[in-house]
Amino acid sequence: MFTRTLKYFIILLAAIMLTACYTTRRVGLIQERDNLPTYDSALYNEYRLQKNDEIMMRVITSDRATAILLSPNQGRGTISTSGYSYRIYEDGTADLPFLSKVKLEGMTLQEAECKLDTLYKGYINDATVKLSLATGTFCVIGDAGRGYYAMYKERLTIYQALALCGGIHETADFSKVKILRKTPQGTKIAEFDIRSKSIIDSKYYYIYPNDVIYLDVSKRRFWSVSSYTSFVGLISSSLSLLVSIWNVFK
Repeated sequence: MFTRTLKYFIILLAAIMLTACYTTRRVGLIQERDNLPTYDSALYNEYRLQKNDEIMMRVITSDRATAILLSPNQGRGTISTSGYSYRIYEDGTADLPFLSKVKLEGMTLQEAECKLDTLYKGYINDATVKLSLATGTFCVIGDAGRGYYAMYKERLTIYQALALCGGIHETADFSKVKILRKTPQGTKIAEFDIRSKSIIDSKYYYIYPNDVIYLDVSKRRFWSVSSYTSFVGLISSSLSLLVSIWNVFK
């Protein structure tokens, strides 16, 4: 009787644990499988400035006196202003040197540079404006590294963003990665399966400033084991417990 009970127990426990192990199919990236979703390719849309963004501006000119006037703290011998940050206010405008309030909300950085080039050339003939985003950060929460991270380049991919925070934990739900993105129409939530190779060059591939990446905990976390060594250890301890209980009630 004990032998039969033990046999059934081992079979049941093995079946549960083998279905709960973290396999490559569950946590692997860039997979090509029929049962994974397929995402269409999409063109990259340049980030458009929003309210409360801060921009860094450099005005390049051969007129040293003007450059010093625009930026008194610049280094000796330079002919461009050092970067200062300027906030885009709730009305969509920014206060910039020599200019009255300039509407920048809704523009890409390149469009804003062209606009400011034209405006500054009214004061400085050879002015060239260079802009960058001072508030280029994204946030990660959930079952991955948590915190705010700086975007070190414009086109930052989802893989690079998650690598910055230390990667995805094996206990995360890889099939339901969410991105919360602020848009002029409000905050939108995009959900996708990060294991699918087709997210490359899709609308989910690139991260934008102010994005929040959320990874939920997998429902299998309670039963799952990270390796077969852990699995064997769990089997051994379970058998020891079963034998102890059997001896007590024998």
